[in-house]
Amino acid sequence: MEFLTTVEDLEALYGTPGAPSLRKVAGQMTPLYRKWIMASRLCMLATVGPEGTDDSPRGDDGPVVLELDPGTLALPDWRGNNRIDSLRNIVRDGRVSLMFLVPGSNNVVRVNGMAQVTADPDLLARFEKAGKQPRTVIVIKIREIYSQCARALMRARTWTSGDESEGLPSMGDILAEQTAGEEGGQAYDEAWAPRAAKTMW
Repeated sequence: MEFLTTVEDLEALYGTPGAPSLRKVAGQMTPLYRKWIMASRLCMLATVGPEGTDDSPRGDDGPVVLELDPGTLALPDWRGNNRIDSLRNIVRDGRVSLMFLVPGSNNVVRVNGMAQVTADPDLLARFEKAGKQPRTVIVIKIREIYSQCARALMRARTWTSGDESEGLPSMGDILAEQTAGEEGGQAYDEAWAPRAAKTMW
């Protein structure tokens, strides 16, 4: 198998992008990009560090990010598994990318920029829910915002294919497989859902 190894090879194969795909890029929040991003309760956060890359889903029950100013977004780090892969990457290499999704829309809005992690008490307090605050907040300086072509979500029938999860292994199954049965299994699955519901924030 041969691989393409230069940008010139890629450009020769794909040609020149159309003008709309280049002209849709903004350097900060605009009224319409703001409306789109504030409707999103789910985004994917991609980071890069010395060990490689990481991509992490981030969700909330309202807008997943807070706009601090037209060039800056704040993303709370709510309770999770404490691996902190994304945060480890950001403190060593601030480059980040986010993909904002809204159920029912096949479009995606993307943000690329530079991020830092803060535990500033005043900023943490702005996210308080049910008496709880995130441990940290990721502050993102926007470099570019643009919309993603809808074809990928259309091909995948993301919002129209219904529940396709029947027959998938549970997280308890996967954990048991990875630990030779020392952890995980049905007991793990049965305990996890109620525990997660109590510790959402």
